[in-house]
Amino acid sequence: MKIESQEIFNSLYKDAEIRVFIKRLDLIKSEISGNKYFKLKYNIREAVSKGYKKVLTFGGAFSNHILATSLISRKYNLHSIGIIRGEEHFPLNSTLQKASNNGMRLVYISRKEYNNKASKDFKEGLNICYKNYYIIPEGGTNDLAIKGTEEIINIDDDHNYICCSVGTGGTISGIINASKKNQLVLGFPAIKGFDKLNIDINSWANKNNWTLINKYHFGGYARFNDELIDFIKIFYKDHNIPLDLIYTSKMIYGLHDLIKNNKIPSKSSVLLVHTGGLQGNIGMNDIYNLNLPVM
Repeated sequence: MKIESQEIFNSLYKDAEIRVFIKRLDLIKSEISGNKYFKLKYNIREAVSKGYKKVLTFGGAFSNHILATSLISRKYNLHSIGIIRGEEHFPLNSTLQKASNNGMRLVYISRKEYNNKASKDFKEGLNICYKNYYIIPEGGTNDLAIKGTEEIINIDDDHNYICCSVGTGGTISGIINASKKNQLVLGFPAIKGFDKLNIDINSWANKNNWTLINKYHFGGYARFNDELIDFIKIFYKDHNIPLDLIYTSKMIYGLHDLIKNNKIPSKSSVLLVHTGGLQGNIGMNDIYNLNLPVM
């Protein structure tokens, strides 16, 4: 699937003599959109081709991946289970309610248990409790996901910089693999804790033309402040492009800050990868009454 990029204009870019383009994965017309389309594409093909009837995966309460997995599982008539980090709360937020409506069974585990999900004991317990399930890692990130996310960037994306938000590292790893050696891929983590991200990305990426910029996570996953909320609303007003609160907004906010502080050279061309996730704004609006754009 080839997705065209569009140029966006404002006085910040003009004054800095920088051209900025955005690749809007949120506009993919499919049962799922955003980067999840690419991360799940080959995983689901693998599950179906090997005869699995059940899928199991992991995520937080606002996880785009949980919702996307529930949608594609329903399409392929696969039973799905989502292992959810944290305690169960009612009413369900919009993300988990939609996943449940799609037929996904939600199983809640403590944050301590969740953080140990990569351990041998946890995996052995999964194999006992959920035998014959096709297991997709948190965020959908594995070798098959990387194969999919390599398709995000095409030969026409000939920019000096490619910017991507980072959760588990799968999307940026595919982008790095598809990039040209003379391009620099900038990753903007939306979470705290970067040591593991660096290790994981190094294990999946086949180039070293990338770096993580660790100062724009706003306190961690799903954390935000009034400044970020205002940024999303102003960006939407200026460009008619909605940004999700958890990932893409932090990446574009970070780019703007880098440009303001002359960290991006003039005459550069920058590509922003909009990874979707706008459904998360619905849940945030419901909980915090934020009035964020959702489409």
